[in-house]
Amino acid sequence: MTEKKVVVLVTGVFDHLHKEHVAFLRKAKECGDVLLVGIESDVRVRQIKGEMRPYHSQTERLRAVEAIGIAEQVFVLPEQFSDPNEHRALLQKIHPDILAVSSHSPHLAEKQQLLQEIGGRVVVVHQHNPAISSTIILEKKRRNSRGTI
Repeated sequence: MTEKKVVVLVTGVFDHLHKEHVAFLRKAKECGDVLLVGIESDVRVRQIKGEMRPYHSQTERLRAVEAIGIAEQVFVLPEQFSDPNEHRALLQKIHPDILAVSSHSPHLAEKQQLLQEIGGRVVVVHQHNPAISSTIILEKKRRNSRGTI
């Protein structure tokens, strides 16, 4: 008899992959057997982060996460992923056992409710480090490229 593999889902922007992202993905992988990573679409990133983002296209971000070699599958999330029905439909399709999030994940109560509906659970796997973020790194790059520090 084969044991059911524990499926872990992570979603995120991953616009400028850095060590905190890698640590987050590694900790998520430790929660199960199969790690699936959903990358926010370029359209959603503009909605979430503003018109200057994403810095890297969804294809570049997807390839960067794939290159780490931690996830079994990396895919681009639907553009309407913020819609609760779209969110629910994806979770029902993938049916993860665990949705791994970081400590600063928004809408935590809603995520817990959705996962509970499909028999899964939300696990906070990583403490957010506000000193290290893609936004900070990209802002420094922009300032340096303009000749200001």
